Amino acid sequence: MTGEDTGGKPQNAAQIDPDSHATTTGMTGHGYYDANSRTQWNAIEAVLPMLDNAAARFPLQDDGVITFADYGCSEGRNSVAVMARALETALPRTALPLQTVHSDLPTNDFGTLFQNLRPHGRSVFGSDRVFSSAVGGSMYDQLRPDQSVHLATTFNAIGFLSRRPVAALPGYIQPNGPSAVRGNGRVTDEETAAFGEQARRDVEAFLKVRARELVPGGQLLVQVFGATAEARTCDGIYDLLNDAVLGFVETGEIDTENYARYYQPVYMRRLEELTGPVLEPGHETAGLYDLNEARDYEIAVPFVEQYRQDGDLDTYAAAYVHFFRAFTETVLTNALPDTPGRNALVDRIYARVEEILKAAPDLYPFRYLAIAMRLTRKA
Repeated sequence: MTGEDTGGKPQNAAQIDPDSHATTTGMTGHGYYDANSRTQWNAIEAVLPMLDNAAARFPLQDDGVITFADYGCSEGRNSVAVMARALETALPRTALPLQTVHSDLPTNDFGTLFQNLRPHGRSVFGSDRVFSSAVGGSMYDQLRPDQSVHLATTFNAIGFLSRRPVAALPGYIQPNGPSAVRGNGRVTDEETAAFGEQARRDVEAFLKVRARELVPGGQLLVQVFGATAEARTCDGIYDLLNDAVLGFVETGEIDTENYARYYQPVYMRRLEELTGPVLEPGHETAGLYDLNEARDYEIAVPFVEQYRQDGDLDTYAAAYVHFFRAFTETVLTNALPDTPGRNALVDRIYARVEEILKAAPDLYPFRYLAIAMRLTRKA
């Protein structure tokens, strides 16, 4: 696949269970996320050496089943590729059967996941020793029995918060605030602190439940979009969506109260915010793991690189918007009143996004920063 695919039809959002640890119903389904997630794969690809290390170091046993679990699998294209890579190292290490477990929210598009796992009626992994299953649930809850997982992974998922720490964010639609380039909104220090605290609690919650699931010596690889002192992954894309939504506020099609209550529940952590609950005394999770590897990094964004080469603004704008619609649409849809015209309004918002970007592409530059760590569960 070259560039960003733009195929697939967006899936209508379902309502979120208010008692679940989730602030979204998941990614846009029916193949849409899979078709527009090459950038996320590039971020995963950069840490495949960490995955190789994890697959070479999980503890072996004399009998039973070796289990790998991926949390936040979405429709499965990237999750399947991750598991296939881990299995390349794992299968020669043991004669035991291996199970891959792919987990996401109950509202995830598991139909597409199952098709990815068993194309043509056979396991995608091509081995009669590999068996696959799926689990619907929040990654912040325990989803597997105690000491049943040998290698656990999560990619581009833990950035989605488990709950909304504030009822409204009236100055902007994303907790980290607008970029310096656009500067089209404001998030207060108090609001920023509330989201930072929720992000910390989420890392701790995730690490605690994975610690119960992992066998002693089990491996955990955590990767997610993030921020450095230089840039943030939220810059550009949320400025663009914010400008488009504000345009509909100005026309009265979205009221000011709805705008204030709507925000994308994603937080861009720095590396020290990811590793802090592992390393810093005072955290409940500080004694549960050894930190083996950690890094922050930036990856090339395919549609940005393509635009730099060919200057094709139409193709660039379409790919840019498809990319972030895949992970913002369900939250935006659920934030709007449930009226017969809601889905049409969402379509018009993203059409407006594309118009704004084409009119002033330099106002919305996009870079993809990420952070990652590999941990070993202590005995």
